[in-house]
Amino acid sequence: MNAVHSIMDANSAEKGDLTDWLILRFKQLISEGTLTPGYKLPSERELSLHFGVSRTSLRPVMKILKMMGVVSQRVGDGTYLNGDASSVLAEPMEFLFLLDETSSQELVETRLMVEPTLAAKAAEQASREQVLVLRQTIAEIEAAGEDQFRIIEADLLFHRTILQGSGNRLCGRLFHVIHRSMMNMMMLTAQLVDRDHTLAFHQAIFEAIQRRDGPEAERHMRDHLMDARALLLQARQSEADERLRKSIRKNTARKRVSARAVR
Repeated sequence: MNAVHSIMDANSAEKGDLTDWLILRFKQLISEGTLTPGYKLPSERELSLHFGVSRTSLRPVMKILKMMGVVSQRVGDGTYLNGDASSVLAEPMEFLFLLDETSSQELVETRLMVEPTLAAKAAEQASREQVLVLRQTIAEIEAAGEDQFRIIEADLLFHRTILQGSGNRLCGRLFHVIHRSMMNMMMLTAQLVDRDHTLAFHQAIFEAIQRRDGPEAERHMRDHLMDARALLLQARQSEADERLRKSIRKNTARKRVSARAVR
């Protein structure tokens, strides 16, 4: 335990970029062999002390690692490093996506090229367990109410399961490459629509996969992503309009100050 704690020293971390630092730290610990598959992580209290952050700040980061598939939580037992954590954190491309600024527009265009086909494949290949997970994510969104984080967490798991259910291991790994960019995109679009909007698309995709109807799953996934693209454009336009309004207000205020100064 001391070896882990001595490495998990937050003094060298950039507090404003905690998530990226923590992911990189996990990668280092795994590559050094300090963390191995099945390792039980220290308690939340211990981790927060050694990272130098509050437990409130640590929890969202650990949830992200859980979404990535790096760790898993066992109720009443603790948090464990998953068996495939090293492969999740090993690919340079993945860290390019994690640390670089990939635009939401680029992401949605890439997803439109890939995910509808993978949804069709999932309708053919997904296991019963994966279909059950899809059903559970829909139930989670229904139960989430206005809790945006719970909705986004279930949303990510829904898409992750479809990619994994395609039966293509390389495509299944795609989620780990783009998961954080997907999360940022969902956080943006979630501000524009309510829970039921997302739920309707997910329900249609799930039902098609459950029926093993590949063409319908593909069509509904494409509709879902085209809707997301439209929402992104709407969000970008709203941001541009707000910047313009702020600029106008700022210039108006300057003119008033100048006019008073002249008098």
